[in-house]
Amino acid sequence: MGLHSGQRVEITLRPAQPDTGIVFRRVDLPQPVDIAVSAQAVTDTRMASTIGVGDAKVHTVEHLMSACAGLGVDNLYVDITAEEVPILDGSAASFVFLLQSAGIVFQDAPRRFIRLLAPVEVRHGAGDNLKWARLEPYHGYKLSFEIDFSHPAVDSTGQRVVFDMSTGSYSKDIARARTFGFTRDVEAMRANGLALGGGLDNAIVMDDYKVLNAGGLRYDDEFVKHKILDAMGDLYLLGKPLLASYSAFRSGHALNNLLLRELLAQAQAWDVVTFDDEQRAPRGFAQLARAW
Repeated sequence: MGLHSGQRVEITLRPAQPDTGIVFRRVDLPQPVDIAVSAQAVTDTRMASTIGVGDAKVHTVEHLMSACAGLGVDNLYVDITAEEVPILDGSAASFVFLLQSAGIVFQDAPRRFIRLLAPVEVRHGAGDNLKWARLEPYHGYKLSFEIDFSHPAVDSTGQRVVFDMSTGSYSKDIARARTFGFTRDVEAMRANGLALGGGLDNAIVMDDYKVLNAGGLRYDDEFVKHKILDAMGDLYLLGKPLLASYSAFRSGHALNNLLLRELLAQAQAWDVVTFDDEQRAPRGFAQLARAW
């Protein structure tokens, strides 16, 4: 079921040839439409990341994209029968499990990375409303995120997480973190046609004081870890893995996409690299699916 649409949906993940990238295919339409992921393909960032071509769209792609980033999946066809990726349990864990169960093939082609050569930053608002996101040169892939929700249940948990792909385990440290929301926002969201499929089985839900889920949290810092999960999915919409350090304060889907567009606009700030010699590649990148 889709989180926002409430629609039943089926997806089939199929292997793709080297240099295909990740391509979503709306197979329910009279003429199937392919939507290749890219920063420019993002058409909406309200509560989720939506990609589209013409009138064909796919909503809430970030959790599946995050799983692909965490497992190092570069080439994939995603056949989908509706306009929203299923929410499953609200995290990326089910996608990780299914991809690993199917098996990941190492292809006979060099992996192409976008490498940061200079810092790129986007900022929005000021004072208590300030949000920002930044990419900086780094020989690897590291993400740092800080949240600030001014809510008792969130404030009592970790507010900042740093996750480095070379030393951490995506499947253990990040993938199980669920999306979250507040009961006070649900009525307004549903009036706008959002969160129609949301509930305690696919999100962390909070009233004004506490977490309502009977099982509590999966991580002591699950809220900010889910923001890392989302950011990894949003940034992988670039179409290639990043060699960079990402840091953010109160960022979200909109600012993450603005950051990618700003990066692409600064041609001198990045280049595309491959590693013929595994010894020159960042630690952990040579055998992605197994290492992570």
